[in-house]
This record gives sequence, C-alpha cells and structure tokens, in this order.
Amino acid sequence: MENYKEMNRSFKIYIYPHSQDDPFANVLLPVDFEPRGNYASESYFKKVLVKSHFITEDPLKADLFFLPFSIARLRHDPRVGINGIQDFIRDYIFNISHSYPFWNRTGGADHFYVACHSIGRSAMDKADEVKLNSIQVVCSSSYFLSAYFAHKDVSVPQIWPRQGEPPRIAPTKRKRLVFFAGSINSPVREKLVEVWGNDSEISVHSGHLKTPYAEELLRNKFCLHVKGFEVNTARVGDALYYGCVPVIIANHYDLPFADILNWKSFSVIIATLDIPLLKQVLKGITFNEYLRLHSNVLKVRKHFQWHTSSVTFDAFDMVMYDLWLRRSSVRVQLAV
Repeated sequence: MENYKEMNRSFKIYIYPHSQDDPFANVLLPVDFEPRGNYASESYFKKVLVKSHFITEDPLKADLFFLPFSIARLRHDPRVGINGIQDFIRDYIFNISHSYPFWNRTGGADHFYVACHSIGRSAMDKADEVKLNSIQVVCSSSYFLSAYFAHKDVSVPQIWPRQGEPPRIAPTKRKRLVFFAGSINSPVREKLVEVWGNDSEISVHSGHLKTPYAEELLRNKFCLHVKGFEVNTARVGDALYYGCVPVIIANHYDLPFADILNWKSFSVIIATLDIPLLKQVLKGITFNEYLRLHSNVLKVRKHFQWHTSSVTFDAFDMVMYDLWLRRSSVRVQLAV
C-alpha cells in the first residue's frame, strides 16, 4: 500500500501531443465512445489516462513517455491496414525522435505503448528499439515469443467490457464442474476435445451454445481458459466477472499483474501436457479449498474491470502500478 500511495502521489506520464487536425487523429487520440469488443483494453487505457492525475504537460517531470498509437485502430484504418502497421510505427518513432529529445536520450527505454490485438506482437518488427527497449503493455504476453520480455514488459488482461455490478451467486448453486466454449483453433484445444469432448462432467463446446454463455459461467465451479491462436483470450476476465474459478491451460503465459497478484490463490494452473489429468486435478480440490478460491475470485475481479474514469484498484490502476514498478530508477536529466 505504501508503494501504491507513492505511485499515486508522484508518478507522471507525458503523452506526445497530437491535435484533432492530425490526419491520424483517429489512431493517436482517445476514442470518443465507449470501447467495445475483445480489444477494448487499449482504448480504455488511453481514454482513462488522458483524464488522470498522472499526466504532466512538462516532459522534464515525466517518469515515462506514452506512445499513443492504437494498434487495433491502425488495423482497421484503410490507409494503413495489417500490412502497413510496421511502416507506420517505424515512421512514427522516426518523427518523434527527430522532433523531441526524449527518445534519443534513452533509446526509448522510458517509453511505452499499449496494444491488445495479437498483431501488436509483430507491429514493432521494423522498430527494433521499441521491441527491445520500450515497455510493451500487451495482451499477447507469452514469454515463449522473442518479442516479449517478462521483466521489462507488462501483461494486460483482455477484457470484454460489461456494464453494471458483477453478479453474485452462492458457490453451492454451481452444480456443474467445469466449462469451456470456443473455436478449436490450436493443438491445445484439439487435445482438450480429444480427451474430454464426450465427458459428462467436463463441458466442452466448439459450436453454438444451446444456453446463454453467461448462464454457463454462473452454473459451473470452474471455467477453462485454454490457449487458442494466442495465450490470451477474454475468458479469464469472463470467468472472474461471473465468479467462476479460472483454470489456466496455456503454457508460457505471463499472466496479467503476475508480479502483484498471487494467481494460485484464485485460479488453477495446469500444464498443457496434463490435460488428461484435468478431471483428477479438479475433483481433487476439496470443497473448502474451492470456497477459498471462489472467495478470492470475488476479491480480485475488481482488478479486471475497466471504467471510463479510473476506480481505485481497477484494471487501469493495476496497469499504472505495473508501469510504476518498471520505471527507471535513474532519471535522465536534460541539459538546460
């Protein structure tokens, strides 16, 4: 708590300025609507940051510098698209490094950007200094990949935005063991279906659900997060919102806020090779152990929610704390 208070008191961010007249204002400025969809995290972060007390207009007082481009909006901009993102980032870094002195003094080590879309992991392929030096705040946080460095970068949760207070349902009313629904788009999910596709207690769905998704999340004790195309999906956030204990089956996943939260206190982590042991592991958890996990799920789920204005200990606060932990301990002084 003392560190958290110090962060709130002293941490300062400088955002490279852009106006509404900028040709790429749609990419560089916060959205003027409520973010939606799987990749809303990056839009929420920028929307909240610009209104927060962390912002400074004096770069000499800044601990970190924010690179405000949006990977998701670049992807959908017809002038850029998937194939043009790398060139856009390269040119953007070239421009700020020639227009301002801040990038060059550290090689970008006190800079950061936020991206939730999986394309973000290859967006820096023509801007090596960003990938190697800057803090990457990303949802695709696999330390198996050469583009992500767990000690430097930040894992941010992929969260599908939902309105209102999370539901509360007594653990005793969760009558089913475990649930998964999603495309079978990876060897890990294929193995899950192969082993447990016809099991009466492990509910695995690859097609259209007969019951609403939310109902399944509320009726099951455990909810599976299984690696698909990437290690991350919105299923962890979904499970926590509905009070379902997440079961993580995704090797090499640098879990969001892992240097702040003890994931073993509110989730079950299973190696992909142990998928055949899934039922044995879950049935081996006593009811009292399950109650402890469930109770902790209700405690931590506030950390996995976005708001248009920051709420204490919400997802924005957690990302800021992770950034604060990674700020340089050596302040580079500019020559006056």
